[in-house]
Amino acid sequence: MKSSPGDSRRPQRADARDNRDRLLQAARAVFDEQGPHASLNKIAQKAGVGPGTLYRHFPNLQALLVAIIGGDVEVLCAQGRELLEHPSPDEALRMWLGAVARHATAMRGLVAAEMIAQPTKETSTALAACHQAIHTTGTALLGRAQQHGNAPARLDIADLLILTNAIAWASEQTPTDTGLLDRLLALINTAVPNPHPHEPRK
Repeated sequence: MKSSPGDSRRPQRADARDNRDRLLQAARAVFDEQGPHASLNKIAQKAGVGPGTLYRHFPNLQALLVAIIGGDVEVLCAQGRELLEHPSPDEALRMWLGAVARHATAMRGLVAAEMIAQPTKETSTALAACHQAIHTTGTALLGRAQQHGNAPARLDIADLLILTNAIAWASEQTPTDTGLLDRLLALINTAVPNPHPHEPRK
């Protein structure tokens, strides 16, 4: 029996999905090894596909980065929404900023470098959406900490996120100092004082 046109396309779609998955796995590995200066051709080679296949799936570096970090951003935002129920608004904000920093250390600080950069006309819509999702989640957590906790009213979530990502990037520049990230994050914690951690303000 002859295959229908729809049947003949299914293997191609499966191959395309396999190629995309291999490219994403290869990209994570190459970025982990080489950081922001990694070669896209090297990624294609590691994935076992030609450069043309890579560019069909990901026409530029930002498209590739969005595909890699987009899922991670969704997880971070889900964690933030859960932390809105944490009994201590201050601790919830600190915990979430710590999670953001640890995510941002991925791929030798490449994620941090991208998230520090402010969206521009040249920034892809998808990457701008990642920025916005993180900003929206952080705004909710900071607002709760300001209203019901001890976070000063002068704090701005955009500033906190820039500082958090900068700390993540800085920690990746000294990979041999495994405690640097936590020490730098402790500096952020001083911006959200909680003199009575077991007695959150009502």
